[in-house]
Amino acid sequence: MAIDLVSKYQAAVDELFKNESKRSLVTNHDYSFVGANSIRVYNVSTAEMHDYNRAGTGNGSRYGDIDTLAATTQLFKLNKDRSFNFVIDALDIEETGAVLEAAKALARQQREVVIPEIDSYTYGIMCENAGTKPAAVELTEANIYDEICKASAALDDAEVPETSRVLIVTPTVYRIMKKCKEIVLETNVGQDMRLQGVVSNLDGASVQKVPANRLPAKFGFMLCHPMATTAPVKMSSAQMHQNPPGVSGWLVEGRYNYGAFVPTNKKPAIYYQAIV
Repeated sequence: MAIDLVSKYQAAVDELFKNESKRSLVTNHDYSFVGANSIRVYNVSTAEMHDYNRAGTGNGSRYGDIDTLAATTQLFKLNKDRSFNFVIDALDIEETGAVLEAAKALARQQREVVIPEIDSYTYGIMCENAGTKPAAVELTEANIYDEICKASAALDDAEVPETSRVLIVTPTVYRIMKKCKEIVLETNVGQDMRLQGVVSNLDGASVQKVPANRLPAKFGFMLCHPMATTAPVKMSSAQMHQNPPGVSGWLVEGRYNYGAFVPTNKKPAIYYQAIV
């Protein structure tokens, strides 16, 4: 005799594990895009130093040859104008135990789709515009510390501020770092920093562990200062419409206008090391 067993559906969703945005630690909002889709930033040159001509000999200025300062501009645009939309039928909400509730679905969309996309774009721009990009190497526990020291030296020589530097690594590279006997990681990190991906400190730099799927392929590590990259999100709009024309239920829409750029004079504040 056949018996049909009861199959019970739970009022829960098998959610994906997704991290919140980590890019705020390595970017800034120094420029305003209010009322504009693009901005121009000036690059102003400086004058050379001369030996002061105290005796006043010659026909020129005692201060030396007179220089004319140049003032060129860089154009930066918000290149990304992205959107999404989906419908949740009223009966689908009722007949699935409210697991398709619009507000929860919107939060899930932002957490699993929107934030990873914006993070990936920003990290990609940073790698592309790094001031120092040495040849790709294989990172091992024998050479990882030397390679990081090279990055630190490059930023030191460019007179990048020593405070607020961030070392971005993948979980794989972080594991290599922990196996290196020369590296002593300070793991006493506050909860607020851990939420931004900071897992330790090394030689004064915060070590930020970022999932590999949010970084370019062959990413090794990147040492940077937040002053280098501006990453504005001009529009972050998400709306829920109940029973709009033609829909019985909820229509959820979202639009995000964002970008990322590294001004020319700030590029030395980013050191990107790729791997083979």
